[in-house]
Order: sequence, then structure tokens, then C-alpha cells
Amino acid sequence: MGKAFIYLETSVISYLTSRPSRDGLAAARQALTHDWWASVDKASLSISDLVLQEIARGDPQAASRRLALVGGLNRIVAHAQTDLLANRLMQAEVVPESEPEDAAHIPMATLHGFRYLVTWNFAHFVGPDAKYRVFAALRDWGYAPALFATPEELLEGSTP
Repeated sequence: MGKAFIYLETSVISYLTSRPSRDGLAAARQALTHDWWASVDKASLSISDLVLQEIARGDPQAASRRLALVGGLNRIVAHAQTDLLANRLMQAEVVPESEPEDAAHIPMATLHGFRYLVTWNFAHFVGPDAKYRVFAALRDWGYAPALFATPEELLEGSTP
């Protein structure tokens, strides 16, 4: 895959471009995301068409900031089996059926062979229970999943 070994999920882009939060935890995550962004080799990052669709929604000015941020990043298209695997994750109740886009990010990273899926979504990706459910299901089904990590984890691990 070359240098592109990090799949960037939508929540990271949102943290990078949103106004500073008054909430202490959110503000800390924003700061950590900015620190990670400043340290990462942008050539190692990829986004999908799904990420582009998600960041284009909402307030036009905010969407414009998000789209400008990712303009130079690598872009991948959905793998032929993305929808099938996303549906399987929802049918197995690994990801709630109410979250089809979250379910689709997982096969985007997995089927393209990314090393990391970087996100702040604890409910469906990096929370301990969520991470365990996804990894166990994918491994049981014969897939080698991407490692789910927050920008903070990658910063602390000195991963490019």
C-alpha cells in the first residue's frame, strides 16, 4: 500500500476543524488531535468517499473547512465487498443497524488493508467493548482488521 496506512474516520476531521469546545474532555481531545495532525506524515493518511460525504454535511462554512482540510489526502473508493461486510456487522449486532455509516468505515479500512483506523468514536470503534466485538467478529470471519486508535494513542506510540 505504500505510505498510506492510516484510514482517517470522520470524527478526527471534525475535531480538527470545530470551534474550541468549552467541555474539558472535548477540548483535550481537540488539542490532542491538533498535536497528532501536526506530527503525522500526511502521505500516510487516506479517506474514503464516505468520509467526504459525511464531512460535506451540515453548516456550509463548517463543511467548507472540513473539505479544505482533507483536500490533499489520499482517497479510496469502496471495496466491492464493503456493503456486504458492513451489513454482516450490523446483522451480527456488532455495530447497531442505526449506524450504517459507522459499519461501513470498518470494511473500508479492513478490506483495503490499512494498518490503523483513526477515530474518536468510542461507541462503535475505540471503546474497549466495541473494539473487542469488532475485532472478534472480523477475525472469526477470516479478516485481518485494521487497528482502531485515537490520535492520542498514536501520539503516545510515536506512530507516524
